[in-house]
Amino acid sequence: MLKKNVGTIDRALRIIIGLALLAGFFLNADAAYRWLYLLGVVPLATGLIGSCPPYALLGINTCKTKS
Repeated sequence: MLKKNVGTIDRALRIIIGLALLAGFFLNADAAYRWLYLLGVVPLATGLIGSCPPYALLGINTCKTKS
């Protein structure tokens, strides 16, 4: 299981951006590069899961931990 490394504000922004990109996919039916909107799945998934693999590789942690 992946360790949680995405904080609350970061998660909220990822979910909003992911949903906005996916909405763009459905709202711009005649766009030339419409498939690029499907990249919104990545921030949406990392926001919902709370873990970001590139953050883990780079040692970044925006999640507040109790000490």
